[in-house]
Amino acid sequence: MTTTLFDLIRHGEPAGGHMYRGHKDDPLSELGWQQMRDAIQVDDQWDHILTSPLLRCREFAAHLSETINVPFTVAHDFKEISFGDWEGKTREQVANEYGDHQASFWRDAENHPPVNGETIQDFHQRIGDAWALWQQALQGQRVLLVCHGGVIRMVLSHVLGLNPGKAMAGFQVPFACRSQVRIDNTEQGTLSCLVRHGD
Repeated sequence: MTTTLFDLIRHGEPAGGHMYRGHKDDPLSELGWQQMRDAIQVDDQWDHILTSPLLRCREFAAHLSETINVPFTVAHDFKEISFGDWEGKTREQVANEYGDHQASFWRDAENHPPVNGETIQDFHQRIGDAWALWQQALQGQRVLLVCHGGVIRMVLSHVLGLNPGKAMAGFQVPFACRSQVRIDNTEQGTLSCLVRHGD
Protein backbone atom coordinates (compact mmCIF):
# COMPACT_ATOMS: atom_id res chain seq x y z
CA MET A 1 0.00 0.00 0.00
CA THR A 2 1.15 3.52 -0.83
CA THR A 3 -0.12 6.48 1.20
CA THR A 4 -0.18 10.07 -0.06
CA LEU A 5 -1.05 12.96 2.26
CA PHE A 6 -2.29 16.31 0.98
CA ASP A 7 -2.42 19.29 3.31
CA LEU A 8 -4.61 21.97 1.76
CA ILE A 9 -4.37 25.57 2.91
CA ARG A 10 -6.38 28.53 1.72
CA HIS A 11 -4.48 31.76 1.13
CA GLY A 12 -4.61 34.53 3.74
CA GLU A 13 -6.37 37.86 3.42
CA PRO A 14 -5.63 39.53 0.06
CA ALA A 15 -4.91 43.22 -0.33
CA GLY A 16 -7.95 45.29 -1.26
CA GLY A 17 -10.57 44.04 1.16
CA HIS A 18 -13.49 41.65 0.77
CA MET A 19 -14.76 41.14 -2.76
CA TYR A 20 -15.32 38.45 -5.38
CA ARG A 21 -11.80 37.82 -6.66
CA GLY A 22 -11.85 34.63 -8.67
CA HIS A 23 -9.09 35.19 -11.23
CA LYS A 24 -8.41 38.78 -10.08
CA ASP A 25 -4.76 38.66 -9.13
CA ASP A 26 -4.25 40.56 -5.87
CA PRO A 27 -1.30 39.79 -3.56
CA LEU A 28 -1.65 39.05 0.13
CA SER A 29 -2.07 41.92 2.58
CA GLU A 30 0.33 42.20 5.52
CA LEU A 31 -2.32 40.51 7.66
CA GLY A 32 -2.62 37.79 5.02
CA TRP A 33 1.11 37.08 5.20
CA GLN A 34 0.88 36.87 8.99
CA GLN A 35 -2.12 34.52 8.79
CA MET A 36 -0.15 32.19 6.53
CA ARG A 37 2.97 32.27 8.70
CA ASP A 38 0.84 31.52 11.77
CA ALA A 39 -0.81 28.54 10.03
CA ILE A 40 2.49 26.75 9.42
CA GLN A 41 3.64 24.60 12.34
CA VAL A 42 7.24 23.91 13.34
CA ASP A 43 6.72 20.15 12.94
CA ASP A 44 5.16 20.38 9.46
CA GLN A 45 7.03 18.29 6.91
CA TRP A 46 6.38 18.17 3.18
CA ASP A 47 8.09 16.63 0.19
CA HIS A 48 6.53 19.00 -2.32
CA ILE A 49 4.51 22.22 -2.43
CA LEU A 50 1.86 22.82 -5.08
CA THR A 51 0.33 26.23 -5.61
CA SER A 52 -2.29 28.07 -7.59
CA PRO A 53 -0.68 30.50 -10.05
CA LEU A 54 -2.42 33.50 -8.46
CA LEU A 55 -0.26 35.85 -6.40
CA ARG A 56 -2.19 35.41 -3.16
CA CYS A 57 -1.10 31.76 -3.18
CA ARG A 58 2.05 31.65 -5.29
CA GLU A 59 4.11 34.28 -3.48
CA PHE A 60 3.70 32.57 -0.10
CA ALA A 61 4.34 29.13 -1.62
CA ALA A 62 7.58 30.38 -3.18
CA HIS A 63 8.64 31.99 0.11
CA LEU A 64 7.87 28.82 2.09
CA SER A 65 9.64 26.65 -0.49
CA GLU A 66 12.81 28.67 -0.10
CA THR A 67 12.52 28.84 3.69
CA ILE A 68 12.14 25.08 4.25
CA ASN A 69 14.05 23.95 1.15
CA VAL A 70 11.19 21.98 -0.40
CA PRO A 71 10.48 22.11 -4.17
CA PHE A 72 7.32 23.83 -5.36
CA THR A 73 5.32 23.67 -8.56
CA VAL A 74 2.77 26.09 -9.97
CA ALA A 75 -0.32 24.02 -10.84
CA HIS A 76 -2.38 26.25 -13.12
CA ASP A 77 -5.59 24.21 -12.92
CA PHE A 78 -5.84 24.86 -9.17
CA LYS A 79 -6.76 28.48 -9.90
CA GLU A 80 -9.95 29.74 -8.24
CA ILE A 81 -13.33 29.68 -10.03
CA SER A 82 -13.90 32.63 -12.36
CA PHE A 83 -16.66 34.89 -11.04
CA GLY A 84 -16.97 36.66 -14.40
CA ASP A 85 -18.62 40.08 -14.17
CA TRP A 86 -18.73 39.86 -10.37
CA GLU A 87 -14.96 39.98 -10.00
CA GLY A 88 -13.68 43.02 -8.15
CA LYS A 89 -17.13 43.71 -6.67
CA THR A 90 -18.30 43.30 -3.08
CA ARG A 91 -21.31 41.16 -2.21
CA GLU A 92 -23.28 44.35 -1.63
CA GLN A 93 -22.36 45.68 -5.08
CA VAL A 94 -23.31 42.39 -6.74
CA ALA A 95 -26.63 42.35 -4.88
CA ASN A 96 -27.35 45.91 -6.03
CA GLU A 97 -26.40 45.26 -9.65
CA TYR A 98 -27.68 41.70 -10.15
CA GLY A 99 -30.60 41.42 -7.74
CA ASP A 100 -31.34 37.89 -6.55
CA HIS A 101 -28.76 36.26 -8.82
CA GLN A 102 -26.10 36.14 -6.08
CA ALA A 103 -28.42 34.48 -3.57
CA SER A 104 -29.48 32.02 -6.26
CA PHE A 105 -25.84 31.16 -6.97
CA TRP A 106 -25.08 30.30 -3.35
CA ARG A 107 -28.34 28.36 -3.04
CA ASP A 108 -28.03 26.49 -6.37
CA ALA A 109 -24.70 27.13 -8.07
CA GLU A 110 -25.30 24.47 -10.72
CA ASN A 111 -28.20 26.38 -12.25
CA HIS A 112 -27.17 29.98 -11.50
CA PRO A 113 -23.52 30.61 -12.48
CA PRO A 114 -22.05 34.11 -12.08
CA VAL A 115 -22.68 36.36 -15.08
CA ASN A 116 -20.00 35.48 -17.69
CA GLY A 117 -18.29 33.31 -15.08
CA GLU A 118 -17.23 29.68 -14.95
CA THR A 119 -19.97 27.15 -14.34
CA ILE A 120 -19.70 25.08 -11.20
CA GLN A 121 -19.76 21.96 -13.39
CA ASP A 122 -16.72 23.11 -15.39
CA PHE A 123 -14.93 24.19 -12.21
CA HIS A 124 -15.65 20.84 -10.55
CA GLN A 125 -14.32 19.00 -13.61
CA ARG A 126 -11.18 21.18 -13.79
CA ILE A 127 -10.34 20.64 -10.14
CA GLY A 128 -11.14 16.93 -10.34
CA ASP A 129 -8.79 16.48 -13.29
CA ALA A 130 -5.99 18.37 -11.53
CA TRP A 131 -6.58 16.45 -8.29
CA ALA A 132 -6.30 13.11 -10.11
CA LEU A 133 -3.21 14.23 -12.01
CA TRP A 134 -1.28 15.38 -8.95
CA GLN A 135 -2.33 12.41 -6.82
CA GLN A 136 -0.67 10.23 -9.44
CA ALA A 137 2.36 12.46 -10.01
CA LEU A 138 3.19 12.82 -6.30
CA GLN A 139 2.06 9.40 -5.11
CA GLY A 140 3.60 8.36 -1.81
CA GLN A 141 4.60 11.91 -0.84
CA ARG A 142 3.36 14.45 1.67
CA VAL A 143 2.16 17.49 -0.25
CA LEU A 144 1.10 21.02 0.67
CA LEU A 145 -1.40 22.58 -1.73
CA VAL A 146 -1.70 26.37 -1.38
CA CYS A 147 -4.96 27.32 -3.03
CA HIS A 148 -8.42 28.90 -2.70
CA GLY A 149 -11.67 28.41 -0.83
CA GLY A 150 -13.51 27.26 -3.94
CA VAL A 151 -10.72 24.85 -4.87
CA ILE A 152 -10.77 23.27 -1.41
CA ARG A 153 -14.55 22.90 -1.60
CA MET A 154 -14.29 21.11 -4.95
CA VAL A 155 -11.51 18.81 -3.70
CA LEU A 156 -13.72 17.90 -0.73
CA SER A 157 -16.60 17.35 -3.13
CA HIS A 158 -14.53 14.76 -5.00
CA VAL A 159 -13.12 13.13 -1.86
CA LEU A 160 -16.51 12.87 -0.12
CA GLY A 161 -18.62 12.24 -3.22
CA LEU A 162 -20.71 15.38 -2.72
CA ASN A 163 -22.72 17.38 -5.22
CA PRO A 164 -20.47 20.32 -6.25
CA GLY A 165 -23.17 22.92 -5.68
CA LYS A 166 -23.77 21.66 -2.15
CA ALA A 167 -20.03 21.55 -1.47
CA MET A 168 -19.65 25.14 -2.69
CA ALA A 169 -22.27 26.36 -0.23
CA GLY A 170 -21.74 23.83 2.55
CA PHE A 171 -18.14 24.26 3.73
CA GLN A 172 -16.72 27.19 5.66
CA VAL A 173 -13.15 27.86 4.46
CA PRO A 174 -11.76 30.96 6.21
CA PHE A 175 -8.44 32.57 5.35
CA ALA A 176 -5.44 30.28 6.07
CA CYS A 177 -7.80 27.37 6.86
CA ARG A 178 -6.09 23.97 6.72
CA SER A 179 -7.49 20.59 5.74
CA GLN A 180 -5.89 17.19 5.22
CA VAL A 181 -6.76 14.38 2.82
CA ARG A 182 -5.23 10.90 2.93
CA ILE A 183 -5.10 8.73 -0.20
CA ASP A 184 -4.27 5.02 0.13
CA ASN A 185 -3.41 3.13 -3.04
CA THR A 186 -4.07 -0.54 -2.38
CA GLU A 187 -4.39 -3.71 -4.44
CA GLN A 188 -8.16 -3.30 -4.13
CA GLY A 189 -8.10 0.30 -5.46
CA THR A 190 -7.71 3.85 -4.24
CA LEU A 191 -9.29 4.99 -0.98
CA SER A 192 -9.50 8.69 -0.11
CA CYS A 193 -10.62 10.15 3.20
CA LEU A 194 -10.84 13.55 4.80
CA VAL A 195 -8.64 13.45 7.90
CA ARG A 196 -9.54 16.93 9.13
CA HIS A 197 -10.99 20.22 7.95
CA GLY A 198 -10.86 23.67 9.45
CA ASP A 199 -7.60 23.68 11.43
